[in-house]
Amino acid sequence: MKTTKPKSSGNSRAQLKLKRKKRIRKKITGTTERPRLSVFKTAKHVYCQVIDDSIGVTLVSASTFEKGGRTESANVVACTQIGELIAKRCLEKSIDKIVFDKNGNQYHGRIKALAEGARSAGLCF
Repeated sequence: MKTTKPKSSGNSRAQLKLKRKKRIRKKITGTTERPRLSVFKTAKHVYCQVIDDSIGVTLVSASTFEKGGRTESANVVACTQIGELIAKRCLEKSIDKIVFDKNGNQYHGRIKALAEGARSAGLCF
């Protein structure tokens, strides 16, 4: 008797993440009143930037890879500090309300820590 392998959907983790990212970006856009806080994470670092999508400009950015603030890895503590730093930079440019774009990632761990750090420093989203 011939055995067959179960058919998979053919979607890798990266493809599924890309689908989630596209689905989210259809609904979330940054405006001049409420720019978008986009978060990108790698295995070692986390990068975030506040973007005004109406004119296509990055207003503020912060990461764990910056000079002076460079850490060995982007753990939960470092992400909380980055969230506080991005909030401080936004408030200096009189940006207090944003739209949070988790970029296809789960709202868990480092992404959640960054969001909570930004909220605790005064950003509203």
